[in-house]
Amino acid sequence: MEYQFRRNRLEGTVFAEFSMGHEVLGRWFAEQLGNDNRKAEYILSQIASIKKGTLNHWRDIGGDLTIDIDTEQVRVFASVIDFEEEHILEDSMSLYDAESESYCGLEDFESVLQSWIAFINDK
Repeated sequence: MEYQFRRNRLEGTVFAEFSMGHEVLGRWFAEQLGNDNRKAEYILSQIASIKKGTLNHWRDIGGDLTIDIDTEQVRVFASVIDFEEEHILEDSMSLYDAESESYCGLEDFESVLQSWIAFINDK
């Protein structure tokens, strides 16, 4: 999984671009975390709890995107995908989710999250 973080210094916004199959992670980092490291630090603490075995699962539903973390992997997905799973749609109404859902290993995600924090701190 390859990624790149960028900053628009004029507007103060940040962007994350991820390789094909992980594009939704870029949206999640930019939209759900943005410039505020408090949430990123909190998620790192949840990952630490999962790794210690004091927590088995953690989920954050944040508007359009949801993150789901367990002992092995991280899933980031458009919240509408859960809607599709709960309500079976006709074939012609199925949702395109190739750029709306991504999985990665827990350690890989933790590493990217730490890189994001370092990027945000480097103003």
